[in-house]
Amino acid sequence: GEGRVPAEKTAARGRTKAVERVVAELRQMIMSGELLPGQQIRQEHMAERLGVSRLPIREALRQLTADGLMSHVHNVGYTVARLSQAEFDQIYRMRHLLENEIIAGLPKPSQEQLQVIAGLNAEVVAAAERSDLVAMRLRNHDFHFAIFQLDDRKLIIDEIERLWNWAAPYHAVYLFSPDSRRAVLDEHEAMIEALRDGDNARLARLMDQHRHGSETQLGLILGSGPIARPS
Repeated sequence: GEGRVPAEKTAARGRTKAVERVVAELRQMIMSGELLPGQQIRQEHMAERLGVSRLPIREALRQLTADGLMSHVHNVGYTVARLSQAEFDQIYRMRHLLENEIIAGLPKPSQEQLQVIAGLNAEVVAAAERSDLVAMRLRNHDFHFAIFQLDDRKLIIDEIERLWNWAAPYHAVYLFSPDSRRAVLDEHEAMIEALRDGDNARLARLMDQHRHGSETQLGLILGSGPIARPS
């Protein structure tokens, strides 16, 4: 009897950790474009792949559904959420407002901070050159959030990240195009220059242009069923 409570607590902690790991792994797959909007999640396959039972898979899928990244359809199961045009427009409107709020108040970065940001951009460039779109997506995220995190308003930055994650599968699709990849890299260089000059107004204009490029392109692909991978 006495030894059971700690054992039960340990088992519950283990289950919680397993669910957290599955949530993180599935988020990463969505963010990288490995899982695309409209794609069905096969729970048995995912459990096998992640080396867990189906219980943490189901719990993780419920959590991601509550976050808006998954959809649950009766008799079909869980699929990666597809955004409607109206939802997508709202996400980009909120990003515009919150990102501009952060950029307007950014302090001028130190040399060390600029070096970190430029280094992250070099990793985006390297990933683009070897056509590693997963790495490009992830390093692009790190580049932008290194800029946002020059500001210390963590709640606003956390909300920006939630909006980024929501639209992440569509960003991954945007990078399938070589022209889009070139535009991203050119705009990043201009952003680094604006940061170096401490010109937040120019940085905000560049970010609006950067965001508008993906918003315009991605608006075109929202209308049809699950997004197809490029052949």
